[in-house]
Amino acid sequence: MDVLPSPSKQLFQNIYPETAGHLLHQLGDHPLLTLDAMVSLASRMKAHTLEHNGAVDVPLGTPTTKLPHNGLTTVQTIEQIETARSWVLLREIEQDPAYAALMRDVLGEIEPLIAAVTGPMHKLRAYIFISSPQAVTQLHFDPEYNILFQAHGTKTMTLFPPADSEIIGQRFFERYYSGGQRYLPWQDAWAARGNPIRIAPGEAIYVPLFAPHWVKVHDAVSISLSLTWCSEYSIETADAHKFNHKLRGLGLKPGAPAPFPGRNRMKSLGHRALEKVPFLR
Repeated sequence: MDVLPSPSKQLFQNIYPETAGHLLHQLGDHPLLTLDAMVSLASRMKAHTLEHNGAVDVPLGTPTTKLPHNGLTTVQTIEQIETARSWVLLREIEQDPAYAALMRDVLGEIEPLIAAVTGPMHKLRAYIFISSPQAVTQLHFDPEYNILFQAHGTKTMTLFPPADSEIIGQRFFERYYSGGQRYLPWQDAWAARGNPIRIAPGEAIYVPLFAPHWVKVHDAVSISLSLTWCSEYSIETADAHKFNHKLRGLGLKPGAPAPFPGRNRMKSLGHRALEKVPFLR
């Protein structure tokens, strides 16, 4: 049985790549997505791919350096997630063969739809989020295309238009792609611009490239699987932002990268050429 039923595939085809959408899936009771499976997975993952922090009663816009520590290891946090008031991220879980196979199987179902619009898929990655009740994930953007599959609990993701210039401008992207962080400040005036989408087990959200979003878990522990990929457009655009950052450092005022379906190949090639010059890296 396909993970994404036909109506969700049709919807995805209609909205990809620039519009967020609510999808259905068949992963809600998958044995790799139980809490016990999360403890086992985290215990065998590389340390640098584990992340956790306090996430309940933390205001939007809190800098990542000021997020509270819970005094636990990542495995302990998962084991105590009901009461830990925390958020856990398991990054690049495709390092584990079973989860790599799951990622390939799911994305393989929609690969032809993706390739027809944005070309071959690159840099496939898989992540898992485990969150305490009422946990908040701070406002941020993803540098990849993303489908978030809800396996346990419910949450609401509030999305903003991709590359919304009032929230996330060119200077932010240039700093991010030159080594900055992807979390954003918060202004209450932005709230009305958001599109809240609630998901429960068996539901998913397609998150477009560059779309800022924040997440609030409801009253039960949440487990979500995030599958991401890049395209030639997203890779070239990342290079273009890096190139613009270098040009701005030289006192120039570069234009913004072209929006999709435009290409940013020349700036991408320019960045790659400068990377070969040691003192300009």
